[in-house]
Amino acid sequence: MNFKEIQDLIKLINKTNLSEFKLKDGEFEMTIRTDEYHKMKAAPATQQVISVPAAMSPAYAPSAPPAPAAETPAVVTPAATVPAETNNYVEVKSPIVGTFYRSSSPEKPAYIKVGDTIEVGSVVCIVEAMKLFNEIESEISGKVVKVLLEDSSPVEYDQPLFLVDPNG
Repeated sequence: MNFKEIQDLIKLINKTNLSEFKLKDGEFEMTIRTDEYHKMKAAPATQQVISVPAAMSPAYAPSAPPAPAAETPAVVTPAATVPAETNNYVEVKSPIVGTFYRSSSPEKPAYIKVGDTIEVGSVVCIVEAMKLFNEIESEISGKVVKVLLEDSSPVEYDQPLFLVDPNG
C-alpha cells in the first residue's frame, strides 16, 4: 500500500463505527485501532471478517525486508500521554493525517492563540491532506493553554494539536 491509500483507509475507518481494522496482503500486515477499541475491549464483542479478492487488493511492494512472523503487526496508536501537570487539560486532536496550519493563509492571523477562549464548533486550525484544506473544529469549550505544533508541521491521525483548560 502506498501512503495515499493508507490515508484514504484511515479516513474511511473514521467514518465508520469500527473499533479495530486489520489488513493482511502477503507479507504486509497493518492494524488500526480507534479509541472505541479500548472502550470495547472489556466488553464481549463479535468479530466481522471481510475478505478482499486478490484482484481488488492494492499492490504492495515492500521497500524493506518483511518483519519476522513472531513480531506483532504495525499498530496506529494515539500519541504519548500528557504529563502529570497537564492532566486537567483536554487535548484537541487531529482527525486526519496532513500538514498543520494555524491560519487560512500566511498573511492572516492564527485562528486561535494561547489565552483565547474557544467554544464547541470553533475553527481552531486547518489540516491540509491531499491538496484539500480541512477546517478543524473544536469538540470542547475552554481556554487555550498551549499550541503543541509549529505552523506547517506534519501531523498524524489523533495527534494532539492544542491543550485546552475546560475550566478556563
